[in-house]
Amino acid sequence: MVVLDERKQEIVYTGPDAMTVPSLMGELALDLRTPGDIPAMVRAAMAHLNLAMIHPFRDGNGRMARCIQTLVLAREGTVAPPFWSIEEYLGVHTDAYYQVLADVGQGAWHPERDARPWVRFVLTAHYIQAQTLVRRAQEAERRWDAVSHEVSRRGLPERAASGVFNAAMGFRLRNATYREAAGVSESVAGRDLKALADSGLLQALGERRGRFYVASPALRTLEDSIRQPRPPIEDPFTKLPATLGL
Repeated sequence: MVVLDERKQEIVYTGPDAMTVPSLMGELALDLRTPGDIPAMVRAAMAHLNLAMIHPFRDGNGRMARCIQTLVLAREGTVAPPFWSIEEYLGVHTDAYYQVLADVGQGAWHPERDARPWVRFVLTAHYIQAQTLVRRAQEAERRWDAVSHEVSRRGLPERAASGVFNAAMGFRLRNATYREAAGVSESVAGRDLKALADSGLLQALGERRGRFYVASPALRTLEDSIRQPRPPIEDPFTKLPATLGL
């Protein structure tokens, strides 16, 4: 199997000889079943790399490699998607992802190559993804506090805070989505949304059944005050001593 760069129309990776693939997959499966003291994130990263390099399928090798990485982490007890998934990071750093695979693979099946650049890339991805989630959680907490305060200050029902929270994040609110979030009937949802618009927190757009609500200028200003500068998250490996070997 080969990997083709469609932009350049050239082969960028050639997998191992087809006759060796069954034994290589057997070796990979055995390795995944064998207990060991290697940290789960490193084992998961190597499972991803090995499947990607064996490249046994005509299509979907990358997706399956990421699935196996997730499986290894889940088997070790990390089952919450926000903490095992680096899909978002890979989506943002797609070029770097392909580049590190290219650097380690060197265009063909080379199991003797040093895999540490790949492991470093994956561990960095996990670290930065985790730090990003911490930032989002802190921001969400500030948003909820600010929205709840505004809802209370304007004499609106407490249940309205969830809808205003979503609008502050840029989502459109309709009667159906609001009543699901607030747990109220269609008529109560209609009254709440009208009250929120009259209070200046939401802005109504459209007519009748096509009507929806978005954040008002006042709510957007509140959201801007919640967001704080987001400096780049430092690569943790720039701070680690060289003796760690990574």
